[in-house]
Amino acid sequence: MVLGMSLQTFTLVHVLISLSGIASGLVVMYGFLTNKRLNSWTAVFLTTTALTSLTGFLFPFNGVTPALTLGVISLLVLAITIMTRYPPHPAWRKTYVITACAVLYFNVFVLVVQSFEKIPGLKAIAPTQKEPPFAIAQLAVLGLFVVLTVLAVKKFRAEPVSTTKVTERAA
Repeated sequence: MVLGMSLQTFTLVHVLISLSGIASGLVVMYGFLTNKRLNSWTAVFLTTTALTSLTGFLFPFNGVTPALTLGVISLLVLAITIMTRYPPHPAWRKTYVITACAVLYFNVFVLVVQSFEKIPGLKAIAPTQKEPPFAIAQLAVLGLFVVLTVLAVKKFRAEPVSTTKVTERAA
């Protein structure tokens, strides 16, 4: 039992949160590439990405695993993403875009790992995840993310969020 749910139910909830994080992250990346600040999608992405890592720590485990290590790294990078999302200085935009793309990449990396563990056809061609098909898939994903991140940094020039405008609207 985890949070009052069977392990099977908890795993399903975790997977749905993870897939929501990936889907919303892809929408946010599209926003970067088209120079659009998608505030609602960004909120969903940041929230579900944080929940993905946090719920991942609740699975039963023995000792430090690669998944736990990646979870810690992801949360640290996510913290930087959140902190650099709102400063008014334009210099932080690059850091924001790079870290947002990095945490999305971490989630997609885990998706590929889990796909090779759970999908019978993929498990058959890379049962230990040390085989060339697994390495090729991960390198392809990494290459794609490097290219998309470079393009996103070049194209995303949205004006920073101003806290005074938000305050004025609320008043």
